[in-house]
Amino acid sequence: MRYLDLYNSGELLRRVREGYRRLRSCDLCPHDCRVDRLAGATGVCRVGWRPRIASANVHRGEEPPISGERGSGTIFLSNCSLSCRFCQNFPISQLGNGTDITTLELAGRMVRLQGQGVHNINFVTPGHFLPQILAALYLAIPQGFSLPIVWNSSGYEKVDALRLLDGVVDIYLPDMKYAGDEEAVRYSSAPGYREANRAAVREMLRQVGHLRTDREGIALGGIIVRHLVLPEGGAGSQETLAWIAENLGRESHISLMKQFFPAHKAPDTPGLQRKLTDQEYEEAVVALEDAGLENGWVQE
Repeated sequence: MRYLDLYNSGELLRRVREGYRRLRSCDLCPHDCRVDRLAGATGVCRVGWRPRIASANVHRGEEPPISGERGSGTIFLSNCSLSCRFCQNFPISQLGNGTDITTLELAGRMVRLQGQGVHNINFVTPGHFLPQILAALYLAIPQGFSLPIVWNSSGYEKVDALRLLDGVVDIYLPDMKYAGDEEAVRYSSAPGYREANRAAVREMLRQVGHLRTDREGIALGGIIVRHLVLPEGGAGSQETLAWIAENLGRESHISLMKQFFPAHKAPDTPGLQRKLTDQEYEEAVVALEDAGLENGWVQE
C-alpha cells in the first residue's frame, strides 16, 4: 500500500497534524463552518473531535470489485455534511446514531476487520472525520494493517482536503448526486454542490486513476462513480453522465443506482414523494449508453 511509504517517511504524521490543525477552524468541507471542533464546537456535520461510528462489520452489498467473495470491511461514520431529505440511512447520517470512540479504538476496528479476511476497509461518509481517519491509519500500521482503503463519500468535498488523502486512499467511491445546484440545495442543503463535486471527482481521478482489479476482479485502486437516479429527473442524470464521459473519460466505471424510495423527509418533499419508476431508470440507462459509458453496473 502506498500509505506505508508515507508512514515510513513521516509524511503521514505530518498530514495527521495538518488535518487536526484544520479542525480548529473547520474548513474540511464546502460548508466552511469555521468552528473550533477541537474545543467541542460543532458545525453542519454536528460532531466535534472524536470519531463516532455506527458500525464496523463485514459488508457484502457493495459493487462486486469492492465486496468480492470475502466482503468489504465497512465502517459507517455517524452524521454527515449533507442533509439529504431522502437518506435511507438517516438514523446514522441525520440523527447521529453511533458511539464516540478514540482514534486508537478506530485503528483496532480496522485491524480486527482485516483479521476477518475482508478485501478492504471501506469508510462510509468519512469526510468530516478525515483527520481522525488519518490518525487511526497511523496507529493501525504498526499493528500490521495493510489493506486497501476505500473512501465512500457523498462527493461534497474540497480539493485541498482531498489532497491530504493522496497516497492514502486506494479506491474512491464518490456520489455524483446532482447536475443542478437548485436541486442540491432543495434536497440536500448543499450549496455549490455541482462545482465542488466535479472538482472533487477530478482530483480523485488524478490521485488513483481508473479502476484496476486483480485476476479475481477485486479492486486494487481507482475510482467508481455512483449516481442515484431520482424521480422526475431530479438528479440531472443525462447531464451528469455526459459530463463524466467528456471530463473523466468513457473508460470510467459507473454504478447507476435504482434504489430510490421516499425515505426520511422525502414523503413531504415535492419531487421526492414517490418511488422511481422503471421508465425513469431506463431513461437513465439510455443516457449512460448514449454517453458511451460501458464500464460499471446497472440494476435489474
